[in-house]
Amino acid sequence: MKFLNRFFPHLLAVLGFVIISLIYFYPVLQKKALFQSDIAQYTGMAKEQNDFRAKENAEPYWTNSAFAGMPTYQLGANYPHNYIKKLDSVLRFLPRPADYLFLYFMGFYVLLLVMKTDPLKAFFGALAFGFSTYFIIILGVGHNAKAHAIAYMPLVVAGTILVFQRRIILGGLLTMLAVALEINANHFQMTYYLLILLLAITVYYVIKFVKAKQYKPLLISFAALAGAVVLAVGANATGLLATAEYTSFSMRSKSELTVKPDGQKHETTSMPRDYITQYSYGIAESFNLIAPGLFGGSNSEKLGPDSKVVEYLQTQEIEKDRYLSKDEAVAYAADGMPTYWGDQPGVAAPAYVGAIVFFLCVLGLYNDKRKIKYTFLAGAIASLILSWGKNFSLVTDFFIDYVPMYDKFRAVSSIQVVLELCVPVLAVMGLKSFFESDKDRQWKSLKNSAIVTLGILLLLIVSKSVFKFTSINDEGIDPAFVDALIEDRKALYSSDLWRSILLVLAAALVLWMVMKERVSTMIGVVIVGVLMVGDLFLVDKKYVNSEKFVDKYKVDVPFEPSQADQEILKDTGNYRVYDIQGRMQAKASYFHKSIGGYSAVRPRRLDEVIDYQIDTKLKNLAEIIDPETLSLKSNIPALDILNVKYLVVPTRDGELPVTNPFAGGAGWFVSSVKTVASADDEMKNLSGDLRNTAIVNSKDFSQFKNKPFAKDSTASVTLEVSKSNYLKYKTQNAGDGLAVFSEIYYPKGWNAYIDNKKTDHIRADYVLRALEIPAGTHTVEFKFEPQVVKTGSMISLGSSLVMLLLLVGGIYYEGKRKTVVKNPAVK
Repeated sequence: MKFLNRFFPHLLAVLGFVIISLIYFYPVLQKKALFQSDIAQYTGMAKEQNDFRAKENAEPYWTNSAFAGMPTYQLGANYPHNYIKKLDSVLRFLPRPADYLFLYFMGFYVLLLVMKTDPLKAFFGALAFGFSTYFIIILGVGHNAKAHAIAYMPLVVAGTILVFQRRIILGGLLTMLAVALEINANHFQMTYYLLILLLAITVYYVIKFVKAKQYKPLLISFAALAGAVVLAVGANATGLLATAEYTSFSMRSKSELTVKPDGQKHETTSMPRDYITQYSYGIAESFNLIAPGLFGGSNSEKLGPDSKVVEYLQTQEIEKDRYLSKDEAVAYAADGMPTYWGDQPGVAAPAYVGAIVFFLCVLGLYNDKRKIKYTFLAGAIASLILSWGKNFSLVTDFFIDYVPMYDKFRAVSSIQVVLELCVPVLAVMGLKSFFESDKDRQWKSLKNSAIVTLGILLLLIVSKSVFKFTSINDEGIDPAFVDALIEDRKALYSSDLWRSILLVLAAALVLWMVMKERVSTMIGVVIVGVLMVGDLFLVDKKYVNSEKFVDKYKVDVPFEPSQADQEILKDTGNYRVYDIQGRMQAKASYFHKSIGGYSAVRPRRLDEVIDYQIDTKLKNLAEIIDPETLSLKSNIPALDILNVKYLVVPTRDGELPVTNPFAGGAGWFVSSVKTVASADDEMKNLSGDLRNTAIVNSKDFSQFKNKPFAKDSTASVTLEVSKSNYLKYKTQNAGDGLAVFSEIYYPKGWNAYIDNKKTDHIRADYVLRALEIPAGTHTVEFKFEPQVVKTGSMISLGSSLVMLLLLVGGIYYEGKRKTVVKNPAVK
């Protein structure tokens, strides 16, 4: 009975999290699925991989359907002995995306319990964290990996705090599992940002230990954390090693080229600075953390029937002497208008943490006596400043230039996830400490917190005239429409500020009534909690609601073939497709072998070939396409060697398939090799006769300098078997020759075999594979056999076994220790 009484509140909280997650995403109970744009793109990218699994009952680790070929390491590859992934699947037992919302709640609940919070306050605090608008909107658009990583952040923080509190066994085990799950989520940008908060926590406890001259406990804590991290990394070794290996081939690595396509010098960062900081939070925009509509909400905000935009739309003639009716204008405005006017290119929703949450956060800073609050404050401030990106370039440039790996991540505004973790922690600290204080302290902290919070909101109201409410996206739009839009932006600005003021006043009034003993503590907590969570819930529902759910089939099959796709699919041969307009989309990858695709880590060299050698030559399509035959008039060497037989060309009437009669096929023998000394020279020479001359960088492959090769008139390379991870050719040539294959060169896994004998192959033409082949007829095979998967899997297996032993031992030790504490007579 005591056991049940002890855990009953927590079991009740967990049940509450399950029910609330399902209520918010209730269409999942109707067998519907949330249509997530990013997941639709992922489905397109992963289709070949999934088809291979179904047919071969094996893992390919390579796909030919995107970017002319790339590893599947960032496309959900399944690795042997990945037991952490299995554990994660158990924890995510609810239908998606309710599973991620449940993880948000659970992780934060555990953190609050570690912060000595009672279950009721922890329950509402967890709901406030999970319903933070940014966390919901990323589920709406399909940033599942990001949501996944965010959900495990609080657990990592909780484990770290426990270790520093000298709960070594419990804290070490929790940290070990939490870090392993965090890494398994596979969103390294979020994990990287988490390190900022962990650094602040570490500094806080180091100072605390040093002041108390407790050096041994400090070293023990560091040892426990280090051991936990090593095992967590080991359990995820395959994915980490594979990602690290591929990074140098991806867009996240520095280009070897020194000049851009326009002739300007390349930057020294891994990615261009303007690309890293494209999504930079506006400094003033930061206030929409406490008033959601302050900067217009989103770039597709639903407007009501009394909006100025509706008035404007009724003045629009849709046919002779017929104007939009009021009902038609209302329906049009309700589809969403570009009200957002902040500094970012566009947002799907404001990053609103809640007016009451902010008020309670200020209350916590005033009232809570625990110095750890400054750690969370530091984390929140640091993440806010860094989220400003190019709007505060002094700090941002320093981090890009000098902080390791910072230049490998874009969309710096997303670093606010740290703030969105810290502020709710401080809010719950405020709620907890308020009820534990004497009446004088309660009144003083309540009064000061209300003055600060309401003062900021009122100051924003009187500062309304300072803002212009215009956006860079307004350019080129009817000025009359923009004027109407500005009026609606102003209305949103004012109404949401007053809304936040009323919410703060309501919460403050409830706390005042508790202080005056007119309302019990429990009722006060419940009312404030309901107001706090209800506020966030209603804002979230504006952006992610039942309208976003569709029949599951539309999620499983997100693309329908266009007429161009259908025409191309009639050709059952071996070729690639280039969707010119959809280069950065996954639709072509869903139906064809494409040289485009959707990935933030696309292969760098292939991307550069398209930028420098293909798109520059496709600018004037009308001049290079024969309108009668719908084929290219002249060849584009880079397209030819990639075996691009079809281009999908956009027109006013839809897409057209344009044939490239010069496509090079699966492979060919060359008669000569031209050696160059740099990547720039490799790129420059991709405009020549690549079917007869291979371009080889002598810096990387010095053995080919001035080496002659033979090619007779009957020389041929014929593809006989083509699978994701296996290619088989029949080659014929009278003399010793060099064959070039229209496949992407990736030396970390692709092995070449001539007549079953393994042999070395090289990179030619900047991106392709080339192989020396003796005279005569031969069988050539390429097998994708990544050693990194084999090595990583063995490390994962060993680490997982050690983790299991430690978990069993730790649980046994903790259980025995509690028994001894309860009954000191037990020896």
